[in-house]
Formats: sequence, structure tokens, C-alpha cells
Amino acid sequence: MSPERRRPVVAANWKMHFVAKEALEVARTLRRKVGSTAARVVLFPSFPLLPAVVRELVESEIEVGAQDLSSEDQGAHTGEVSGRQLKDCGCTWALCGHSERRRDHHEHDSLVAHKLAAACRHSLQPLLCVGESREERAQGRTFEVLARQLTAAIAVGPETFALAYEPVWAIGTGETASPETAQEAHAFLRRTLAQGLEERPIAGISAAALPILYGGSVTPDNAASLLAQPDVDGFLVGGASLDPEKFLAIIRVCD
Repeated sequence: MSPERRRPVVAANWKMHFVAKEALEVARTLRRKVGSTAARVVLFPSFPLLPAVVRELVESEIEVGAQDLSSEDQGAHTGEVSGRQLKDCGCTWALCGHSERRRDHHEHDSLVAHKLAAACRHSLQPLLCVGESREERAQGRTFEVLARQLTAAIAVGPETFALAYEPVWAIGTGETASPETAQEAHAFLRRTLAQGLEERPIAGISAAALPILYGGSVTPDNAASLLAQPDVDGFLVGGASLDPEKFLAIIRVCD
């Protein structure tokens, strides 16, 4: 990795997997074995697991985030979890707009943007997820979809965020975007962000410095070729993150 490159981020989205005992076993293994690494390592457990995982990793360099948060700070919103509550239990990150939230809960771009703003209000680092479906890609609408999702998000003027490109057609399918395809999307996102910031600058955010992660069936076998691309700055890992040895192998690609 060139010294000029942005610091990579390797994030584990555990989705709706594990109970506390299982989560702690994985967190313990990672804490013991991750060692010194060039990457920032972040775990995204489900809500009930957060306090236990935070306690397990409190003296480690591994960070912990939530898989979602409410766009509201408090109030009569049954079933929701606020950024204030997440910060209070030790989270430092929050996923915003994951494709499964957009698909299963019909989260639209405006709602995702307000979740991004809510994370920033409570000093959580948002990881904004964008990506096109198989149908949208087949229709040649990839760049249209990415531009729409990203533009809506920066319209709220977030104080900070990282970005994850999730080709929805590659999530959980075993099908991975080629390194060239991933680079094309990442480069487009960086250009789009730069253009958006020219029109509406946001203090502290630079398109050149923003990490853009790839998230779509990442494995130890394809991670190195993806990271070799100039605009791929790490990974949002799903299935492979459930196996600590596989996840560690992906982290080590960054060193």
C-alpha cells in the first residue's frame, strides 16, 4: 500500500447473526489476534450485542458501530434506537442506508440522509452505503443510482462520513464485482462527491481524503486485487466476517 493512500477501513457487518456468547468468542479472537494493522477495524453487531461487544473491546483498537439508527434523537418512536443511545453504550460508528434496510424497510434517500445527520449530531462516524440492484445495472442506470443516493446524503451537510459501495447484485450471492468494475464505481463516487462539494462545500470533508469501501461478497481470495485499485480503501464484509480467521485474513491484506 502506497504511503499516499487513505488509511483503509475494514468493517464487519454481522447482520442478524450471533447471540452474546458467540459474538464475544469472535470479538475475543479478533482482539487477541488482530495485532498492529494499517487498517481501522470496525465491528457492526446487532443492537442487543452492542454493550457486551463494546465491553470486550474497550482496551483494544477495534471500534464498534451500530447497523442502523433513528433519524430522530428521542421521543415516541417505538422500536427505534437513537444516536444518543448508541453513543451512550460505546458505539463510535453507525451504518446508514445499508441495501437491506433500503430493500426490506423501504428506506428512501431522504430518510438515509437524515440518519447520516443524526449520526453526526451524536459524534458517530456514519458509514453511508450506496449501490445499484441487478435490474438497475442491467438497465445501465448504475451511475444514475449512485449519484442520486450520494447527492441526497451530502445535501444535509454531514460533518463527516465514510462511504461504502455495495453492488446489491453481489451481496450474499458469491458474485463479486471485478476489481475494474469496483474501481469504476468508486472513481465515479469520488468524482461525484468532488463536484457536489464544489457546489456546496462541507467543512472538514474532502473527496480526495474520504475512504470508499467495497462491500459485495468480499473474501480473503479477492480482497488483495480489490484493494490494489486506487479508489478502493477497504471493505464492508458480510459473510466472511462471521469467521474470525477469514476476517483477519482480509484485514492483513491492508498491511
